[in-house]
Amino acid sequence: MTRPGTRRRALLLPALALVLALLAACGGTSGGDAASSAPTLRISSIPDQDQDKLAARDGAMADYLGSKLGVKAEYVPVTDYSASVTLFRTGDLDLVFYGGLTGVQARLQTPDSTLIAQRDIDDDFRSVFIASTASGVQPFSDVAGLSALKGKRVTFGSESSTSGRLMPEYFLRQAGVASRDLAGEIGFSGSHDATINLVTSGTYEVGALNSQVWESRTKEGRVDESKVRLVFTSPPYHDYHWIAGPSLDQRLGDGTADRVKAAMLELSTNDPAQKALLEQYGAQSFIPTTPENYGQIEEIARELGLLG
Repeated sequence: MTRPGTRRRALLLPALALVLALLAACGGTSGGDAASSAPTLRISSIPDQDQDKLAARDGAMADYLGSKLGVKAEYVPVTDYSASVTLFRTGDLDLVFYGGLTGVQARLQTPDSTLIAQRDIDDDFRSVFIASTASGVQPFSDVAGLSALKGKRVTFGSESSTSGRLMPEYFLRQAGVASRDLAGEIGFSGSHDATINLVTSGTYEVGALNSQVWESRTKEGRVDESKVRLVFTSPPYHDYHWIAGPSLDQRLGDGTADRVKAAMLELSTNDPAQKALLEQYGAQSFIPTTPENYGQIEEIARELGLLG
């Protein structure tokens, strides 16, 4: 005959085991939640090229910065230029690679943002004008030559692109070419790659875009030079740069923006992995920059009514 005390112990042991198992499970879940809720460094860029290229390039930068800072980092794609500026203002993006104009817009809308760095090529950046070979437009060497585009169908890139719209429109005005002098309405392709495709196909006779993208695509053999050619390379200006929002230090700790800046400035072609990363940005290094470098961009943008 089983004693009452023995029976109670037999009933209590499984219950105790169940309680311990639940406590252990709760402890494991709590630890997992803590890991998953750790702040993430969210980097992005304006969608000025094919998304696959941007994802590979900025994804590699996220991996580098995450490893360097010891944090989780990810690339966040955006749909268009204005969405990038908006998401930066609302704190949904911490670190963005902007063009000159969008960088000015972002800093005006987010006053506490911080300039991080620019590529070595960005203090001497240029736009190019390309033309379909069927257009009859011949290469020329100075801004005045842009007058040859009167009566032609012209496309820019994004409406907020520095190298694909702002500066090309500025140079056209310097040459005395207004939008009314062109055939039909000016097009806006949305990206530099799309501009090349539209001129190659003959949809537009002339297009303006980022010189670095044109050179890169030509070198890659992705340009049909029997159908489209370079006709003009613009004077230089400052363009792309990285900007950190105030959310970066707020979310990841004071001094994070400074650590990001140091990590970018440390990138060197002497390290094979870092060289490969720099090459994806078309650069040999990242260098310091200042707000004054984009004063011309802001002035032109105001003249063209692109700052609201």
